[in-house]
Order: sequence, then structure tokens, then C-alpha cells
Amino acid sequence: MPETAGKPSVLFVRVHNAGRSQMAAAWLTHPAGDRVEVRSAGSDPGAAVDPAAVEVMAEVGIDISAEIPKILTADAVRASDVCITMGCGDTCPVFPGGRYLDWKLDDPAGRGVAAVRPIRDEIRTLVEELIAEPAPRTGP
Repeated sequence: MPETAGKPSVLFVRVHNAGRSQMAAAWLTHPAGDRVEVRSAGSDPGAAVDPAAVEVMAEVGIDISAEIPKILTADAVRASDVCITMGCGDTCPVFPGGRYLDWKLDDPAGRGVAAVRPIRDEIRTLVEELIAEPAPRTGP
């Protein structure tokens, strides 16, 4: 996983911060523990995390029921080594020096558990690929 100095920092961004970004943050937090600073936020946060997202994550032993959608701030983006957007378009700020990825994922909003499971699994795969990336080389 890429990092600048010290502990790497990853920010997952989605408009409502109620489904995909919450699942992605949980997938990264679960194996990484305190070795990675993981945040998620939204440009227009919803009132609560999507119940189907909570349920499908519980199926794999990860509890996101206490998570609350958070507002995206420029400081959070600026402080992140990697900022991963999930379709928020121009509402996500971009700052020089950071690494930005955009993951194209179906929106789980308003869908049942059966439709959200494949989204959960795709997010897991993307997070595992991110974790497997080699850290940048430093020095000569």
C-alpha cells in the first residue's frame, strides 16, 4: 500500500457516505487495524448507513452498524495519501500531491441484500488489490 511518511492514510469518498465508502473503509480497517489511517466521507452525507450495506457486511463478520455518514472536508482530502472516490464527480476536491483513484461500482442505495452482496465482494477485491500494492521506494 502506498504511503508518504509514517502510517499510510486512505480516504474513501462517496456522495452520501452511506454504502460503498462505508463498506470499503470497513474492508480496509478489518485487516489493517491501526497500521493504516482509514476514513470515509461524503460531499452530501446521508442520515444513516444503508441497512443492506450493514447486513451484507455483518454476513462476513464486519459490523458497520455504528458508523455514521460524515461530511467531506478539504482537510481530510489534503491529509490523505490515497483518496478513492466512488462516483462523486466534481463534488470531491482534488489537491496536488495526493493519489486519486476512482472505483466504478454499482450504487447499493435502495437495493436489497441480494443485489448488494456482489457490490460488497467487488469492493473487497479492490481493497485487497490496494493492500497488495508495493510501497513506493525511498532513497537511492
